[in-house]
Amino acid sequence: MTEFNTVGREQFIALGLGALLAVIIPIVIALIWKFWKREKFTTILVGAATFVLFALTLEKTIQNALVFPTTMGLPDHAASQFINARPILWALVLGLFPGVFEETGRLVAFKTILRNRRNRETSISYGIGHGGIEVILVLGINYITYIVYGFMINAGLFQGVIDQVAEQAPFQLDAIRALADQLAVFSFADLGVGMFERVFAFLFHVGASILVFYAARDKGRLWLYPLAILLHTALDSLAGMNMAKVVQLYAPALEAIVVAFGVLTFAGAYFLLYRKDRPEALTPGNYVE
Repeated sequence: MTEFNTVGREQFIALGLGALLAVIIPIVIALIWKFWKREKFTTILVGAATFVLFALTLEKTIQNALVFPTTMGLPDHAASQFINARPILWALVLGLFPGVFEETGRLVAFKTILRNRRNRETSISYGIGHGGIEVILVLGINYITYIVYGFMINAGLFQGVIDQVAEQAPFQLDAIRALADQLAVFSFADLGVGMFERVFAFLFHVGASILVFYAARDKGRLWLYPLAILLHTALDSLAGMNMAKVVQLYAPALEAIVVAFGVLTFAGAYFLLYRKDRPEALTPGNYVE
């Protein structure tokens, strides 16, 4: 049985602050954009709801059934055994699922519910909703999970988590043990790094939303949709390969990858598509309904 260092008061405060900021900041950004551009808040809500449906519901359900069936109370099967025995394939699968489901969700939303909102601001409004709810639900939940882990470590119950990981994804054992060690020394500086990374992940989601918006709106630009899938899959697969120890990347290198993907995706979409789209009949707040 492994002994872990206890998690102190400062660590719990930093994690609690992280969870709070993960909720407040996206809401503030959404409200500023809504009033600045006179955008309909429902577009932002559609982006958030689409993420919940396609990423957290459809993607995670199918992904878990394929790769982690025991987490759903299902028996292990040949496909999951095959994938989990091959770390590179595991990382690619974990990257492909968000790439396909999230970008398809964007396309479906722009083609259906938002089909009559053709002004360029719609793309960013959707991206704020999609990226914002991810920060709230994913980052916020992560920090809350870490708080729970901290209490489990202090109570001597964390070995149960270790045993579960050993059974379901043994190549992640080093990562979960390292997480326990990191929680014991988690600081406000670490919180700052995590929030910094989320800024660029958020930019990536806004940029990808711009790409898919124009893929849905303009038939000649449909190729932007598979491009968004490719970019998203590449980003998440690199993170997966690091988790599976296929590649050994230090934290600064991982942060640099997220920054690069976020900046390049957003800047490319913004300057090559969004900024060049200035139709006279469609101004902020003026919708074709």
